[in-house]
Amino acid sequence: MRLVLFDIDGTILTARGAGRRALAAALNAVYGTAGDIERYDLRGRTDPRIVFDLMEGAGLAREAVRERLDDCFDAYARGLAAEVGDGSSVVTLPGIADLVRRLDGAPETLVGLLTGNIEAGARIKLASTGLQPYFRLGAYGSDHHDRRELPSLAARRAQALTGHSFPPENVLVIGDTPHDIECARHFGAVAVAVATGQYPRDELEAEGPDLLFSDFSDVEAALAKLLSR
Repeated sequence: MRLVLFDIDGTILTARGAGRRALAAALNAVYGTAGDIERYDLRGRTDPRIVFDLMEGAGLAREAVRERLDDCFDAYARGLAAEVGDGSSVVTLPGIADLVRRLDGAPETLVGLLTGNIEAGARIKLASTGLQPYFRLGAYGSDHHDRRELPSLAARRAQALTGHSFPPENVLVIGDTPHDIECARHFGAVAVAVATGQYPRDELEAEGPDLLFSDFSDVEAALAKLLSR
């Protein structure tokens, strides 16, 4: 069996800045500062990594940040749900809905998530897309602050779910940043990059992914390439 793991922001959807706004409000409420969040590069980083970077950058001790991390993410999830609202501001990216559904129906294929979002944030963002039921499992930023640890966790969860093992060469990690490519490489998985986020195609190509797409608007072609790996 193969395991196909999708990133969320910039790969499945864009929430048009809702995450940054909700996190800034949560950081201010819990820690008294949002640090330099307006200039911080969120792309491809896990939510815990973002919080630690911003708060330590603002002068807080790591242990002080850790002690209130759960409070911060509770506030963030509430704020994100309010920001997303009815989901009208969430845009599903080209071809992705059809691609996910087709992969879910493909033989010997299991579809999951690999995202830096905490699990609650992932569910809030995905709610309006109608795609959540197709993702049978996930590995999230709330599982580990280091994105490179998430593919192996996803593979273990997939094995627990299906009874089949998923060696790295049977795992595809799909994302829109160099961090997605790096975490796939760290595990030995197939690195699939798509230029629907904020990194242009040439920057992703320079990272040497196994497969590279401008977007997934040609679902048939994308499906054929993904299933051939």
